[in-house]
Amino acid sequence: MRVSLITTFAASRKEPLVEMMNRIHKGFVDAGLGEPVIRFSLGDGLLSGVSAVDRVLKRHPELERFLTRTEGPQAALIGARRITNRSDSPAAGEAVPYSTLQAIAAGVPRSYPFSNAAFHFYAPEFGEPVPMPTSPVGIRTGVSLSDSWWVNGRNRALSACTVIEAEPGDKKLPSPSKAVATVLAACGKVRKTVQAPIAENLSPGPVPAIRLPSGVAIASSNPEAAVTVHQIAKNYRERIPEIVLQARLPHDLPGQADVPRELQSIRNAGPKKPQLQRVFKPMGYDCKGGSGSFTLQRWTAANSTVEVYVDVGTWSHRMLAIYKVWGMGWKATVPIPPTARAVPQGQYPIGDAENWLRIVENLGALVAELDRTLVPEIESAVGTSPEWYKPES
Repeated sequence: MRVSLITTFAASRKEPLVEMMNRIHKGFVDAGLGEPVIRFSLGDGLLSGVSAVDRVLKRHPELERFLTRTEGPQAALIGARRITNRSDSPAAGEAVPYSTLQAIAAGVPRSYPFSNAAFHFYAPEFGEPVPMPTSPVGIRTGVSLSDSWWVNGRNRALSACTVIEAEPGDKKLPSPSKAVATVLAACGKVRKTVQAPIAENLSPGPVPAIRLPSGVAIASSNPEAAVTVHQIAKNYRERIPEIVLQARLPHDLPGQADVPRELQSIRNAGPKKPQLQRVFKPMGYDCKGGSGSFTLQRWTAANSTVEVYVDVGTWSHRMLAIYKVWGMGWKATVPIPPTARAVPQGQYPIGDAENWLRIVENLGALVAELDRTLVPEIESAVGTSPEWYKPES
């Protein structure tokens, strides 16, 4: 079977965009792949009153044929005017000398303040695009680099997607080819890798979609199992108030609206990871911190990945928790409230450190109940996943 590996790399804004782009380009050449096919998209940003598109066209008038003009109400939106050779361009698929793209990248963002500047490098060794139910293009294989504007400044992103052949009975996935490995090494430090088994020989009609940890949805590689797991998870979501009572939570917390005002007004409960580790480590979960969130994970004997995602309020002092179970081609999600009185899927005030510990202990009791009931029911219905399968590592 085919498996796509979507790898995210460290991408510092301190490194000039052109230098990062040159590293990638050199990786293709050093790997013996020759000049990569480069797709580019340079979207205008008008918040500063400066049109980066106009500046580029003044310096490189030969790029006029790549200009897209959005008509109608969206014409005034940021990024509505773009210089691109993607499918919606009048010059779709046409190449531009790498030296020209270098010169443009060297001016981002000061000379050319694009809302989004994106470059995609491709060679056939990376494999065919990964099918997506919502996109005729799918996930493009190759290396993607972008620099974009956001409220907290410029964002930089670097990722790669490659397709390999694997067997369900293998213990480990095979390594990418030497040429692809050379390009990936040029991209720098790996942050994470998402595995996405590719659906093959599908029957006509709609195919269940599985949302990857990256947020992208792809067609399930095991549609029957995906449908079965979806129904099981749906049943648990509908019964969550009952399941909360069965879990016998140690603390009788109020609903969101009844949390005392003095707790709701608190904006700092101190470090949150120690309490999560204290409750969940004895249950077999490891804990990793993210940007305003924590991910707790364990793996079962059937190689299912069990995950508890806890958002601790990127923009507010509130929490939201979701219980997830992953297997190859299927996924179950069940929101888990810290109290029977909580509004389902609603954010809950964290309060002070003592209240945070009560919340975590309640979540631990509810997770233990789902570990005892939901996971065995799913695995009994769909069986084991390959030993090598990990949704994210």
